[in-house]
Amino acid sequence: MGGKVTCTLGEVKNRADFIIYWGGNPAECHPRHFSKYTLTQKGKFVPEGRKGRTMVLVDIRETMSAKAADIFLQIRPGKDFEVVTTLRALVKSQPVNRERVAETGVTVEQLQDIVDRMKRARFGVIFFGMGLSMTRGKHMNSAGILNLAAEMNAFTKFVCMPMRGHGNVTGADVVLRWTTGYPFGVSLSRGYPRFNPGEFSTVDLLVRGDNDAALILGADPGATMPQPAIDHLGRIPTIVLDPKVTHTSRLARVHITTAVTGVSATGTVYRMDEIPLPLRPALQSPYPSDEEVIKRISRAVAAKPSWIPAPQSATTAFA
Repeated sequence: MGGKVTCTLGEVKNRADFIIYWGGNPAECHPRHFSKYTLTQKGKFVPEGRKGRTMVLVDIRETMSAKAADIFLQIRPGKDFEVVTTLRALVKSQPVNRERVAETGVTVEQLQDIVDRMKRARFGVIFFGMGLSMTRGKHMNSAGILNLAAEMNAFTKFVCMPMRGHGNVTGADVVLRWTTGYPFGVSLSRGYPRFNPGEFSTVDLLVRGDNDAALILGADPGATMPQPAIDHLGRIPTIVLDPKVTHTSRLARVHITTAVTGVSATGTVYRMDEIPLPLRPALQSPYPSDEEVIKRISRAVAAKPSWIPAPQSATTAFA
């Protein structure tokens, strides 16, 4: 199966009485998430606010968010997939191996209690962060969580949503979906879109050294990606479009300074629940917007008198 069962943050605020945060630390990384959308807000169907909600935190260590949780499950690093798979089995009343479950750092009884609470919920939501999606298992962890939420709808209403780490990451996913049919990990090297996370994802391409050039817009992989990926960016022709100097722009051969979107350039950003928010600039900037620069590059490429085909090893992909 594919896709995800999701909703808006407004629906979470008004309806959710059971909330799971998995592999994230919203108290520090999304500081207004609790107060605006989940825990403390009084919703239309959750008039008691915090008293009417149950929060579960699943993580490998105790963070600031654990202090706000009703239940904290501390699992062992790299065991997210095993825990998700066990929960899916328990939801369907399938037998599980107690010894294998114990290797994850939690017990069958703890997971069964979570499943029972999930089934009793009127409206449940799972928020998952990079602690789940960027560790061992990666996209398989994300697929497991999305499937768990979908399967819970046989018993009650349940939705799932990723906690995005950077501004307008959702916007990139949405645009890729409507243009290619896939949200990320897309390769256009054969002239048509192919989707394969783990092979065509940007971090995997860079670590393997498959690409021989990079164009980076409004991102800073030089500050967040593994060292082999950063080293490869320094070896190849890298072009960065960014309003400020970053770790990546210091590696780049070309850095084009652009106007700050939403402050000096108009545009649309997508909230983490995929709601589009139009932005109107408040200040003028002497620099062009990202869109203007990309259009100029596109026109220059189209006007080039002779086109040299890319080497067979070149790969174009979008994260």
